[in-house]
Amino acid sequence: MPLLSRKGIELPTSPIRKLVVFSEEAKAKGVEVLHLNIGQPDIAAPKEAIDAVTSSNLDLLPYGPSQGTLAYRKKLVDYYSKHHISLVPDDIIVTTGASEALTFALNVICDAGDEIIIPEPFYANYNGFASAASVSVVPVISEFHSQFQLPALENISEKITAKTRAILLCNPSNPTGYVYSKKEINTLCELAIKHDIFLIVDEVYREFIHGGEPHYSVLSNEKASQHTLMIDSVSKRYSMCGARVGSLVSRNTSLIKNVLKFAHLRLSPPTYALMASEAALTAPDSYLEGVVKEYTARRNTLIKQLEQIPNVEVSHPMGAFYCIVKLPVEDAEDFSKFLLTDFNLDNQTVMLAPAKGFYSTPNVGLNEVRIAFILSQEKLILAATILEKALEAYKKFVT
Repeated sequence: MPLLSRKGIELPTSPIRKLVVFSEEAKAKGVEVLHLNIGQPDIAAPKEAIDAVTSSNLDLLPYGPSQGTLAYRKKLVDYYSKHHISLVPDDIIVTTGASEALTFALNVICDAGDEIIIPEPFYANYNGFASAASVSVVPVISEFHSQFQLPALENISEKITAKTRAILLCNPSNPTGYVYSKKEINTLCELAIKHDIFLIVDEVYREFIHGGEPHYSVLSNEKASQHTLMIDSVSKRYSMCGARVGSLVSRNTSLIKNVLKFAHLRLSPPTYALMASEAALTAPDSYLEGVVKEYTARRNTLIKQLEQIPNVEVSHPMGAFYCIVKLPVEDAEDFSKFLLTDFNLDNQTVMLAPAKGFYSTPNVGLNEVRIAFILSQEKLILAATILEKALEAYKKFVT
């Protein structure tokens, strides 16, 4: 039999989708599965975005510019200006989702064997993107008891070597919901300048802030403009995950020039998705205001319900729509599987994302799960009830 690449064989399995086979089996038995394992919003996309596609009268779907249409990039410039970020269209390359933007970034910044530093827990697919680019992830653990704030600067600095090419983080964070402060971002910018490396910040959850800590973009630090790049997407902001439209943004013209070479290889972003994304940016401010208000209400409801379950600890996310939950079990992945294979409450159960897949350090996060509060408040209350009953049943199951 022909050999397969080591890269493909060693590419990590997504912890977010790892248990899907058990979920499908449960559904086949007639069990309703409440999906809290994946960040798929249930809130309707802007009407403007849907109408742009359904009312189009294209006779064919032609190739577009590899960098993305100028009209869309101009609209993005206007959007960022509302967040006090000054850009020009040529600072932006439109990508097929934020995933492609990160893949482009790693391939342009790093050679095989290079390293990127990431505070953990982090979005699980960062491991996969790095592995696919033959790049090593160097984790720096952030702590549950401090709400996953940025690790001490010395803990990050000591990880920097001759192979380090970038520091990567998500702000607000998936999976923790932590919002990095202006001081923390600027500290990392100074570190990037000092060591002449890049700071990559994934800001796809920028709008989703719960409470008083405002979002501070890495692009707001103009002193570090040659060392910073931002990853963005319409997926979460406008409930358009399936559109697969993201962007890579940087004022570093050399970086953008080389990213564009990778964009040429895949020719162009999808036409209909770009139309929808451009139209989404014309939605009234009330759309995003209503979305953020709803996610904040869901956050508060979920935390209140989970904190009533004995021996369960919950992080308090400041942004995004995720929280990390410590469960009174030794193996949260086994428990998550149990929920799908051996438990239901009135023919309903819950699917969670085991948190160990959001760490790169072995044997960390084994009793944690990530919960996405992307369902209605009524369903979140039901999910918490199911979780409490399942924990009671699991104790008997494993003894």
